[in-house]
Amino acid sequence: MRRRECGLAHKLQLLDDVTGTLRPGVLTALMGVSGAGKTTLLDVLAGRKTSGCFKGEIKVNGYPKIQETFVRVSGYCEQTDIHSPHITIEESLFFSAWLRLAPQINSKTKADCVNHVLKTIELDGIKESLVGIPGVSGLSTEQRKRLTIGVELVANPSIIFMDEPTTGLDARAAAIVMRAVKNVADTGRTIVCTIHQPSIDIFESFDELILLKTGGRIIYSGPLGNHSSRVIEYFEGIPGVPQITNNYNPATWMLEVTSASTEAELGLDFSQIYKDSLLYENNKELVRQLSTSGAAARDLHFTTRFSQSGWGQFKSCLWKQHLSYWRTPSYNLMRILNTIAASFLFGFLFWNKGKEINNQQDLFNILGSLYASFIFLGSMNCSSALPYAASERTVMYREQSAGMYSPLAYAFAQVTVEIPYLLIQAALYVIITYPMIGFYASAYKIFWNFYGMFCSMMSFSYLGLLLVALTPNVMAASILFSAFYTTYNLFAGFVIPQPVCFYTPLTTLHCSHN
Repeated sequence: MRRRECGLAHKLQLLDDVTGTLRPGVLTALMGVSGAGKTTLLDVLAGRKTSGCFKGEIKVNGYPKIQETFVRVSGYCEQTDIHSPHITIEESLFFSAWLRLAPQINSKTKADCVNHVLKTIELDGIKESLVGIPGVSGLSTEQRKRLTIGVELVANPSIIFMDEPTTGLDARAAAIVMRAVKNVADTGRTIVCTIHQPSIDIFESFDELILLKTGGRIIYSGPLGNHSSRVIEYFEGIPGVPQITNNYNPATWMLEVTSASTEAELGLDFSQIYKDSLLYENNKELVRQLSTSGAAARDLHFTTRFSQSGWGQFKSCLWKQHLSYWRTPSYNLMRILNTIAASFLFGFLFWNKGKEINNQQDLFNILGSLYASFIFLGSMNCSSALPYAASERTVMYREQSAGMYSPLAYAFAQVTVEIPYLLIQAALYVIITYPMIGFYASAYKIFWNFYGMFCSMMSFSYLGLLLVALTPNVMAASILFSAFYTTYNLFAGFVIPQPVCFYTPLTTLHCSHN
């Protein structure tokens, strides 16, 4: 089997290479008691496990899996739904499609893919709604979950990993999410879900089941069967296991009869029973066959690490950052209003001081006005950038793990999108304070005043972005910024001026700080 891009596979359907028919999708449930290692196994298979020690071999088409290429044909839906809050549903899908689909696919085909995914996850009716902040505004929990699925599906993956897609949802919301998952599986994709205590309807919507016990050992791996018949038949065939009662949830019954207390009571080891079963031997033979690369099998290979070029990644990230900035008045509008208020304040404090430079103290007053405005407005920019950059950083981690863009593309886009807002702030400061303080009306001097304020604001804003990148949370970044702010105050050249030394008639050297 291989993946075909949206432009070749109609309506995101995966086709069999040999027959050309629609490849049947497989919906696999990964279950077990708490602590059995469901999420750990899922993360290892998806290549998202970044800590701990694990060993073994994972093959794709009979070849060893390479994460950089495997991420291009797979999707991963985290348990927590992380999205940019100021982007619409449709824009979120377009952003994923632009960066993850092949560059040879034209814009119209990508748009068709996005529209079809919106219908598959049943969000086409509210596609222009902002994602919003969880628990505060925007989409509901189950709508966010479906958006998470859609963001991965629009990349046209061959396999999708989902970490507990129904956790935290009520029965109705869980049913809606699982209906969307089933719709995705019907397009010919393999889906692996970790799931905890599902209802009967949700459990029986799966095709395959992998059941783990404490310690990560498998006690069942095989088909679910119609109305869970294969699983029930397997466990009821074990001596001592009580039979399931009528209308009882097979998932609940299965977890109960395989619990540690039941094992101790019956004196059984379900893991060993599975290893001694015919099902285990069949699975081993299937794994052996699939691990051997056949004549028609090909190793996954891409000429580049990312689907898009560096310039394409930068443009896509800049587009998304522009929309996020424009729709975040709590960050950008507030700092512009604060700049206007502070500019008027400094203008009134140093009213016409620029026309009254008669001695050294008058010159110090002018330098003090520049120092105070630069350090105040700059630190205000830095402190306001910290929470916004931190909220977008978690989204960036998810998108980078999906292989959407490189860190440099994102960093350059975030740096570039700040420039227009900093230019507006610097221009407002000069327009307000320059005539109020009474500086000389010279284009040369106006330019350097504007340039100095712009560079000051830019350095402080970029310092805020740097601190967020270096620290684990906003609190740590704020604490670190206080140290930088103190250092700036001490060594800015105004608070501690250079000593001025002179000789008296008695040839004694005197020094004073001016």
